[in-house]
Amino acid sequence: MALDEYKPQKGGSELETDHQFKYVGTRPDRPDGFDKVTGRARFGADMYAPGMLHAAILRSPHAHARIVRIDTSKAEAMEGVKAVVTRADFSKNVPFAPGMAGEFWNILENVMAGEKVLYDGHAVAAVAATTPLIARDALKAIEVEYEILPHVTDVDEAMKPDAPVIREGAADKSVPEGMHPNVVRYHESGHGDVEAGFAEADLVIEDHFTTEATHQGYIEPHACLATLGSDGKGELWCCTQGHWYVQKVCAALLDLETANLRVTASEIGGGFGGKTTVFIEPVALALSRKANRPVKLVMSRSEVFRATGPTASASMDIKIGMKKDGTITAAKGEFRLQGGAFPGAPMEFTAMCAFACYNLKNVHQVGYDVMTNRPKQAAYRAPGSPMAAFAVESVIDELCNRLGLDPIEVRLKNAAREGTKASYGPTFPRIGLVETLEAAKAHPHYSAPLKPGQGRGISCGFWFNHGGETSVSLALSEDGSAQVMVGTPDIGGSRASMALMAAEVLGIPFEKIRVTIADTGSLGYNEISHGSRVTYASGLATIKAAQDAVRKLRQRAADKWGIDVEAVDWVDGCAVPSGPNAGDFDPLPLAEITKNMGATGGPISGHYEATPEGAGVSFATHIVDAEVDRETGSTRVVRYTVVQDAGKAIHPTYVEGQFQGGAAQGIGWALNEEYIYGPDGRLQNPGFLDYRIPVASDLPMIDTVIVEVPNPGHPYGVRGVGETSICPPLAAIANAVSNAAGVRLRDLPMRPSRILEELEKQQGDA
Repeated sequence: MALDEYKPQKGGSELETDHQFKYVGTRPDRPDGFDKVTGRARFGADMYAPGMLHAAILRSPHAHARIVRIDTSKAEAMEGVKAVVTRADFSKNVPFAPGMAGEFWNILENVMAGEKVLYDGHAVAAVAATTPLIARDALKAIEVEYEILPHVTDVDEAMKPDAPVIREGAADKSVPEGMHPNVVRYHESGHGDVEAGFAEADLVIEDHFTTEATHQGYIEPHACLATLGSDGKGELWCCTQGHWYVQKVCAALLDLETANLRVTASEIGGGFGGKTTVFIEPVALALSRKANRPVKLVMSRSEVFRATGPTASASMDIKIGMKKDGTITAAKGEFRLQGGAFPGAPMEFTAMCAFACYNLKNVHQVGYDVMTNRPKQAAYRAPGSPMAAFAVESVIDELCNRLGLDPIEVRLKNAAREGTKASYGPTFPRIGLVETLEAAKAHPHYSAPLKPGQGRGISCGFWFNHGGETSVSLALSEDGSAQVMVGTPDIGGSRASMALMAAEVLGIPFEKIRVTIADTGSLGYNEISHGSRVTYASGLATIKAAQDAVRKLRQRAADKWGIDVEAVDWVDGCAVPSGPNAGDFDPLPLAEITKNMGATGGPISGHYEATPEGAGVSFATHIVDAEVDRETGSTRVVRYTVVQDAGKAIHPTYVEGQFQGGAAQGIGWALNEEYIYGPDGRLQNPGFLDYRIPVASDLPMIDTVIVEVPNPGHPYGVRGVGETSICPPLAAIANAVSNAAGVRLRDLPMRPSRILEELEKQQGDA
């Protein structure tokens, strides 16, 4: 469903309302589909090298302990063991700095523990051996003496005065005086006078909410193959969302010249933000340098859960005031997030996203980044935003219930629009929140009757989206086909989207374009595939690179015809004379120009590199129906509809897939998924048997509505869609479950025991 058309000029970036897309918006088969269904595609663990060794990592069994002694001699003496590394084998030149400023130091400290282990699963040493079995046996021969220290895994407990200090001096200058040393960063934003706003309200609700950490649940564990010689030159193959970032980090941690390490991204078996950071690659490189042989390192599923980035867990306090007519008069939020034993919990995103959907005169939000004895958190699609939406949208739902107001009408009344001053500061340009709400209201789902025991939930969600450093090259072949090289790993069908945009500019069929993910030695720096940036930023660069090639094609045609290049247009894949020369020459197809390019000036290619700044923000509205068994606390989602603004859906099938994927992951986060730590600070459920992600039987059919309100910062109007879809589900499901159960659920996940506890409290209060 397109509520707003966006039409570009042929091959250009200007808008023309009379043009229809030819390729963009169609649904061709994905170009990498054959490789993936036949098994030809190579993922992280699929690469082999002659003489390859196998690596394994020794991990701490304690949540917090000082390393008194490490003795690796017995392991080193074992037959088949070729190298053992500890923290001493990494750079001594990575400086410590407070907060996020110490990025490389924090990554190094996480990759291999220094003086202390900071969480259950923290890497202590690693072995490379001739077989995986020998490597694992060698780990048992490494002797480590620990001095066990007090630990803390709960975010609120970590802020109390008597909480154990995880690391002194880690707080940056943003933290107010008097805070516990575990509070390492602080955010505050807003405008207006919230106390005056609350005084104007007819009803004020203040409530407390929590969410537990969840894992991205990607099917492929982290894996890499590393080769690093004594000359300081290396090759690295790894599953990652950003291989230039891996190159930069590994070079810093191993004292390498960045250009001497070439990194190639494998196909990726899921990431969702969890493969935007570095965990094992420097270890494999250090082992390879020591052994002078290639080293392969593949994580087990238990290691993935214990030692790679889950989301942050959150504790939140929300206060919102509303008039009887549904006007929100003031909103206030405090958000405490733990990101493990390192700075980086996305509390500023949580705070800034919390009230971004609404046009508020009085709003204030505060965020705290708190360290605990847990693994270093990583992004999970829109990091921090789903927690904020859960808390805020739950309170708005409760206000609507108590005042007898329609939840969509209230959101429409208060919705942010073009010109709205966002809760976190800037003024919104053209945005599509109202359109998503109107589409949700018009959808048959919203007016469908509910069965006994069922409840309906509504939620809005917001994400910023991102641009980032981007470089793309496009080369034309003599037969008129084209090759596009991008630097952003394909994590959601972006090869197809790039090919469609290149086809739109060049005017040649989608099938004549091949998109390749370049390695770090073949293209300029590209930022990670994150922030919903790929279709926006790499797409913009692909369009510009194709336009660069079209300019050269037009010049070749102009030279052939002996006219000025400005008198040559590019229409439907052909050079066409225009102006006074219109009709003087027959159109010259692209393939006719390229077949003689060697004799008319040489190869024709296009290139573009930039850091685009026009990523448009994105909004979504979700509708959920759920039913609750009041005797068992069992919950089932029975109907789900996603309405989201894509700006322009380049490949609608993949856009719909992103919508559905966010909803499916949100269902797991809301109902089942959580990290469970015991009193000893050890993770109790490090595997899919005990950490329960949704399977097909847990999910309803998920309907999707694509709204298209064009982003003025992209030539085709694109807004990123990969993250916004996970922002509303937690709240929409919680509202549905709460309305079905007749009691407000404030803690996620809403497992049956929690629902029963709330029902028992309700009966006790009656």
